[in-house]
Amino acid sequence: MSLALLLALSLAAPLDTATFAGGCFWSMERPFDQLDGVVSVTVGFMGGRTANPSYGDVITGRTGHLESVQVVYDPRKVGYRKLLDAFWHNIDPFQVNGQACDHGPQYQSAVFYRDTAQQRLAQESKRELAARFRRPIATQVRRFGAFYAAEEYHQHYYKKNPVRYGAYRAGCGRDRRLQEIWGKEGITMGSQKPSDAELRRSLTPLQYQVTQHDATERPFRNEYWDNHRAGIYVDVVSGEPLFSSLDKFESGTGWPSFTRPLEDGNIRRQTDRSLGMERTEVRSAQADSHLGHLFDDGPAPAGLRYCINSAALRFVPVERLAQEGYEQYLRIFQTVKRD
Repeated sequence: MSLALLLALSLAAPLDTATFAGGCFWSMERPFDQLDGVVSVTVGFMGGRTANPSYGDVITGRTGHLESVQVVYDPRKVGYRKLLDAFWHNIDPFQVNGQACDHGPQYQSAVFYRDTAQQRLAQESKRELAARFRRPIATQVRRFGAFYAAEEYHQHYYKKNPVRYGAYRAGCGRDRRLQEIWGKEGITMGSQKPSDAELRRSLTPLQYQVTQHDATERPFRNEYWDNHRAGIYVDVVSGEPLFSSLDKFESGTGWPSFTRPLEDGNIRRQTDRSLGMERTEVRSAQADSHLGHLFDDGPAPAGLRYCINSAALRFVPVERLAQEGYEQYLRIFQTVKRD
């Protein structure tokens, strides 16, 4: 081994690891990502009995695992106490068996300590919190166990789906509750639409032109016009649920056509006077993506046809709904099967 390599190894500071459970792990990445000295943040599961669990396993609440984040950090730049501060300010430490609208044993909050130093600091900070608020703290301090990383699509979800992530936090009441507890001390997590540069990087040229500049793709030469699989269609930018395969029909137009939205609140309709005519444009409510147009030549009883560009959509098959965070829509397909 060369002298230069030996010197480099001697100068390199050993990294350390901390693990926290703070409810839905989507909400716990960004607070740590923002800290100088944090090398990586991975979402996953810890504390349970099941080896190598999937997200679908854990959300049943029967594995004993908690949704967690594993933080690798450089202790020269950020101390464990600073990580604890970020953790406490991003959870409701009084809520039992959940965080905000997420309820169940998998959403319990906990600090998983790895050595006596972490244990001491975690317990001290918990006692200080109880004394400050004069209330019992529900968050557990537990010895660490095996950590299992969640599926790739869960990693850095707030970056991949910023609009849907922000809508989730707001709709779940998490930010409102943090504001009530911590006031100006709280670390805010507002949702923002990605910049134009980010959209250009993350979307194909056709997806970008359709969603951002109201373009129309070619009929019969797009991804979903003849897709017959069971599942839902979500906004390609934000992931917000838009349409269901149960409401899709063959219109003969060469574009995906639906009789109604899956979630009416995720659809915005406005007048479009381009091309020398008046039409009803359809846009997504949160990401403001151009989706297509609404016509009144659809099938009975409503007679509506939502004519949508495939390039504005991403299809999630029914067998992946739970894994991708859309498990609430499983029931509509299960009802159809029973009928």
